[in-house]
Amino acid sequence: MATLRILFTRLRAEEKLLKEAAERLGIPCELQNVSDSVFGGAPFCSADDVVLSRCVSHNQNEAVARMLETQGVRVVNSSRVMELCGNKLSTSAALEEAGLPQPRYLVAFTPEAALAAVEELGYPAVCKPVSGSWGRLLAKLNDRESAEAVFEHKSMLGAIHNTFYIQEFVDKGNFDVRAFVVDGEPLCAIARTSGHWITNTARGGSASNKEVDGELASLLRSVHAAIGGEFLAVDLFKSGGRWLVNEVNDGGEFRNSIAPTGKDIPGAVVEAAWSRRG
Repeated sequence: MATLRILFTRLRAEEKLLKEAAERLGIPCELQNVSDSVFGGAPFCSADDVVLSRCVSHNQNEAVARMLETQGVRVVNSSRVMELCGNKLSTSAALEEAGLPQPRYLVAFTPEAALAAVEELGYPAVCKPVSGSWGRLLAKLNDRESAEAVFEHKSMLGAIHNTFYIQEFVDKGNFDVRAFVVDGEPLCAIARTSGHWITNTARGGSASNKEVDGELASLLRSVHAAIGGEFLAVDLFKSGGRWLVNEVNDGGEFRNSIAPTGKDIPGAVVEAAWSRRG
């Protein structure tokens, strides 16, 4: 019998909510810790199964998806979508190719080139790791001295940090928006409010319901067309009267968004995944 398999390396509230939603909807489902699993030998599961891969580490999650896909297993989201969303440069390039509005960004590979890039964008600017979540290792560069210090520090952290992704700082007020797209259609959105310029709920931002109007819905559909995937979490903010896409996440957390929006996010996700079987 086909089964929806929810894979994890750390059992968070989201994975428990997905399992509960599957049981409520009558979908055969198993939670499976893959921390000690080996991939690439005997078939991991039936090719009729559908896998929701929810490993905390993005690199591990993408590796799991890719290995299962070689065995003909349908993974939600696919490794291609994970690859696009897991690298901010790849995400920005895909959005740019699709002509979608986003903050200006530049990329450099040495501290000297990064300094030239930030001065081209103008202060303040934001330096982001190309891979990461929860607002970690973001740095607001207010002037040349702070930029020099951040770039020197990053240059000593290892190869991945020597790709300097620098984005213009957008005055978004005290909030941004996290929107959820399931099966290509906007499901709901929250406004994340904070006194800090980083508004992630993981960093203490408060969540409230945000109506998805026609303008926002149209943009979210276009983001899905550019990225793909059964479940996307899209971060946006409004500046100068228009929406800008900041980031796109393939395995976003949603525990803090269910109550404010009143939407059954885990139920929508497991239904979308289960519809991919066969």
